[in-house]
Amino acid sequence: MEAPNPEFMREAIRLSIEKMQAGHGGPFGAVVVKDGEIIARGFNQVTSTNDPTCHAEVDVIRKACAALGTFQLDGCDLYTACEPCPMCLGAIYWARPRRVFYGNTKADAAAIGFDDQFIYEELDRPMADRKLPMTRLLREEALASFQAWEQKVGKTEY
Repeated sequence: MEAPNPEFMREAIRLSIEKMQAGHGGPFGAVVVKDGEIIARGFNQVTSTNDPTCHAEVDVIRKACAALGTFQLDGCDLYTACEPCPMCLGAIYWARPRRVFYGNTKADAAAIGFDDQFIYEELDRPMADRKLPMTRLLREEALASFQAWEQKVGKTEY
């Protein structure tokens, strides 16, 4: 497996600065690389799109998957200017890239006001002890969608 390419990380860092200064959102950028070429560039657009999920990693995953015509990033590397937050980490695992490289740490992000520690702590608590109330409702009716999935012919597994 080839070594990480610092130029790809420099591009993620460049995007984080350029797009933040242009008013798109926080200082976060990312690129997806396949076969030694950048196939997608992403950046934080939370404040400019009023979309709390539009982090750099989610943005670049969406763009890379669209470019490849697939929902998985097999054989791809993701370079991100900062260690992924819990949401982005989940998205990255679902996208299944080969490797992830990051620049800043979550502690670096927390030091400038992007602190996700409360989410990590919430995930460790029993559901009944979390700050955001979550109540199961209509489980028996909701199971109909799962039963339909189990019976669906020709479904694409993921």
